[in-house]
Amino acid sequence: QLTKAAATTQGSGWGVLAYEPLSGRLIVEQVYDHQGNVGQGSTPILVFDAWEHAFYLQYKNQKVDFIDAMWAVVNWQDVAKRYAAAKERGDSLLLAP
Repeated sequence: QLTKAAATTQGSGWGVLAYEPLSGRLIVEQVYDHQGNVGQGSTPILVFDAWEHAFYLQYKNQKVDFIDAMWAVVNWQDVAKRYAAAKERGDSLLLAP
């Protein structure tokens, strides 16, 4: 799902794996054009840059190949630490009536 979110971002944007504290689940989000279009309260855990500057010199217009290659360099220990920290912070989320 993260690959699809990043690959289908038109123009400038990112694919984001985030922790959503209300449901206690990981979600995939698509951020584009410098917008703050992420779920309120969600915490990014892993972000794939889908802007042309990230892949064009090496991959030309093959964005999916670039995203597939990014999976090989993900630091899963860091992702696990970010997930644990987000879960810990998310437990203290206050909701307004």
